[in-house]
Amino acid sequence: AKDYELRQYETAKWVSTVIRGESQKEAMRQGFWKLFHYIQGKNEKEMKIDMTVPVTCLIKSGCTDFKISFFVPFEHQDSPPQPTDSDVFIEERKAAAIFVRSFGGFASPEKYAEEAEVLARILRSRGQPFHEDFFYTAGYDSPFKLFNRHNEVWYFKK
Repeated sequence: AKDYELRQYETAKWVSTVIRGESQKEAMRQGFWKLFHYIQGKNEKEMKIDMTVPVTCLIKSGCTDFKISFFVPFEHQDSPPQPTDSDVFIEERKAAAIFVRSFGGFASPEKYAEEAEVLARILRSRGQPFHEDFFYTAGYDSPFKLFNRHNEVWYFKK
């Protein structure tokens, strides 16, 4: 469809942290730095790991916990180094079909919520079953990239 796509993601490991009781923007900032320190060597192997995209954030309806995640690069998928920060963990996300809506510009929490609502409306109108109680935001660009930015919202297909 021109206003969203359906992607099939394979099982993969992500390094994640949960930030509780902060605004989404502040949770993203704190979570990003915790994960950035992990890839900079704050792990049991003291190994530097390449930064990957997207950076995702799990948004659950009526919940102030935000799970921020970096994709573990393919060369570390089999055995990612364990985090030494107790707030950071490796999670395995199961294979899933995901509805994706892409948009440009600098994405604020409000913009992500707006795009997620647009995607939800489209999916409902087309009778596509999806998990409505949560969505992911996905950012692909450094804050220093000014043009041609790429952001996404993801709903998991039921």
